Amino acid sequence: MKIRNIKDVDGFFKVVDSCKGRVELVTGEGDRLNLKSKLSQYVSLANIFSVDDIPELEIVASEKEDIDKLINFMIQK
Repeated sequence: MKIRNIKDVDGFFKVVDSCKGRVELVTGEGDRLNLKSKLSQYVSLANIFSVDDIPELEIVASEKEDIDKLINFMIQK
């Protein structure tokens, strides 16, 4: 799924941490970072803030209920 304009980064990572399955960030190079890993969270944040404009991010979640959680977060924010 593609997500845009994450304003509440802490809230986003809380939702990711509550997910049961894998949640991955797909980089522009096609690499996948496990967002449930704190190290990967820090790396992804560093990469996100190292560029001027990020129109969207691609997130892959392995469980349907996790996708629903992420969608609900994006709708509420």
